[in-house]
Amino acid sequence: MARYGEAFRRRVVARMLPPESAELGALSKEVGVSVQTLEKWREDVQTMPARGRAWSAAARLEAVITTAALNEADKGAWCREHGVFLAELEQWRASATAALAEPEEARASPQQTRADKKRIKELERELQRKDKALAEAAALLVLSKKVEAISSTGQLQRWQTPNGEIRQDGRPGAVRPVPAHALTAEERARLLAVANEPRFADVPPARIVPMLADEGVYLASESTFSRVLREQGQSAHRGRAKPPQAVRPPTTHVATGERQVWCWDMTYLPAQVAGQWFFLYLIIDLYSRKIVGWEVHADDHSDHATRLVQKTALAEGIAALDAKPVLHGDNGSTLKATTVLAMLHWLGIKPSYSRPRVSDDNAFVESLFRNAKYRPEFPARGFADLEQARTWAASFVHWYNHAHRHSGIRYVTPAQCHAGEDRAILAARHAEYLRAREQNPARWSGATRNWNPIGPVTLNPERDSVIKTHLAGYNAQVLAA
Repeated sequence: MARYGEAFRRRVVARMLPPESAELGALSKEVGVSVQTLEKWREDVQTMPARGRAWSAAARLEAVITTAALNEADKGAWCREHGVFLAELEQWRASATAALAEPEEARASPQQTRADKKRIKELERELQRKDKALAEAAALLVLSKKVEAISSTGQLQRWQTPNGEIRQDGRPGAVRPVPAHALTAEERARLLAVANEPRFADVPPARIVPMLADEGVYLASESTFSRVLREQGQSAHRGRAKPPQAVRPPTTHVATGERQVWCWDMTYLPAQVAGQWFFLYLIIDLYSRKIVGWEVHADDHSDHATRLVQKTALAEGIAALDAKPVLHGDNGSTLKATTVLAMLHWLGIKPSYSRPRVSDDNAFVESLFRNAKYRPEFPARGFADLEQARTWAASFVHWYNHAHRHSGIRYVTPAQCHAGEDRAILAARHAEYLRAREQNPARWSGATRNWNPIGPVTLNPERDSVIKTHLAGYNAQVLAA
């Protein structure tokens, strides 16, 4: 059996998809792959999430052309439907503009461009017709199998007419009354308009609803937002994230407030030169998730970690605290160096380390690194120099601390949680939800969403006795729904 490389397969699949939509027979002869194999490759790609597909140069150009005449709301809807971030679309537009600024002979003529666009539209219409015919054939096949699988004689009798013919199933076409508490057409239109505003174009419904509630506005629940966007085809997956995997729980640390447990680590930032890296050192507060300290350097050295701990302790006022925080990290040589341990001892900070050969004991920092590197602003080709890496890191830290609505702390920003402002924000949000439920009680099947301030945060819990000891004196203020 022939084996094909992944790069070759991606190039061939890109030609089978819009905008080229090459005919399989001709493509099979050209590349030397059977039609059956090409159909299998295309089927595999079409069943993948939108973000899993490769955007060829022609497809990116078509996206720029399509969205050029759209307003901000329609552009946001297009991005949701195709699984593209607004920042990515702007990068494609900038690249297309730069290409068009080249000498005249390097560009296609206007006549050729119009012909290409016309041909692309014809191919897209042809593909839509074929896909529709294929879907109808599949539906007929499924229906025939269901009829053959019916074994109940009583059901067959109910479906038969007096002359022995099979009566058509009337359930799919049955007219059902619209629930009295369903969204009106005006409410659905307003919901879509708000979701596609520029400030919400890259934000999921789980964050849109709390942000609106903080402004005194409640349109619908998170699930209703998701359902309406899904019905409009605007729920395509965005991002390069992989699904999480189950892991064994490791040693426990518990934080009931800020400045009790810190987590830190170092990660690599790629440079544009192959084999060259920059090093991001980062410390976060376990309870509030705020980044309390960070630095980017051109080399990995324990002196950098030592200075970072000292600066962070000074900025957070650790010297005035009776109970100094715990600093949890992995077993890297930089974080366990003698100079680092001496600085921690001088500051009164207790060090904590992950278990040997366990890569995910420091899950909160690893999750933050993943969040950083999958942001659309992160340069896919690496950083040009150390200054660019530091500029990006400063921008990301500001966005993460002051703009990012973190799901682990009830969708407030880490800076708000670290400053203790989350209680007032969550109380106002809870009141807004209660007001919305009073206006439309039929839309609520139970209590409102839990907007209580977060309780104790555990780092890798595995011993219930340790957690109960920490929680013995902790009294959560619960908001009655």
